[in-house]
Amino acid sequence: MDQLVRAITRDGAVKAVAVSTKELTERVRNIHKTLPVATAAMGRALAAASMMGNALKEEAASLTLQIKGGGPLGTVLAVSDHLGNVRGYVQNPQVDLPLRQDGKLDVGGAVGSEGTLTVIRDLGMKEPYIGSVGLLGGEIAEDLAAYFVESEQIPTACALGVLVDRDQSVKAAGGYIIQLLPGADESVISKVEGGVLAAGPVTALLDRDSSPEALLRTVLSDFDVEILETSPISYQCYCSRDRVERALISMGVRELEDLLAEQGGCELGCQFCDRIYRFTAQELESLIHRMKTQ
Repeated sequence: MDQLVRAITRDGAVKAVAVSTKELTERVRNIHKTLPVATAAMGRALAAASMMGNALKEEAASLTLQIKGGGPLGTVLAVSDHLGNVRGYVQNPQVDLPLRQDGKLDVGGAVGSEGTLTVIRDLGMKEPYIGSVGLLGGEIAEDLAAYFVESEQIPTACALGVLVDRDQSVKAAGGYIIQLLPGADESVISKVEGGVLAAGPVTALLDRDSSPEALLRTVLSDFDVEILETSPISYQCYCSRDRVERALISMGVRELEDLLAEQGGCELGCQFCDRIYRFTAQELESLIHRMKTQ
């Protein structure tokens, strides 16, 4: 079961969150039929969105992470609710690139670095909060750390990883975000940096032990860590027939009449999951009639 763990150091200098996301990343691979480099990019984005979304307090709040790097993958988008449950898609899931010289998946090359990382926090108010930064390299974790420093002035260490097996299934996935709290001095910064370096690549840590708590305790081994929250997370889509019907209504009477004349019925697939909603000619006629009589 995928899990999120939130923690703080007992000296009050550092807060941290970590996730294991193997199952939800495998779910997105099956939905979108992603090839390995797209699986890795999508998995990193989902893990990041989950950790950031879980920090939202409002029940109806959501967080959207959108990455447009100009690379062959196109847009990578991940959405989280306030519990850390996520959904997402990648524009071009079938992209396949050669491995990097170090033998790793070339996520940066697939995402691209000529673009932006955008965070949209919808707290249910009139306007959502939107923050954006230029991409550093498209590997996502470094770009996210830069976002926190530039947009929110929070010194941040971030690691995200997806380990893809030989059969292209997801062997391990997850990551962590570590942030300094006000008052943290240089010694705290040095201990965090030392812990991150000593821990090594996050995919290797996840492959050994997929527990988010173990991840945090390894990276923050020089601190006394207090676990604040442990909660399950999953891939969850909130699409429904009613929502799809409202989308059809938003097209307007004329476009629906054209659709009815050209195709009879219609099929609409959700961009986040594998559900397909079918509307017969009779149902479209009924919808048009309702719109005309309202």
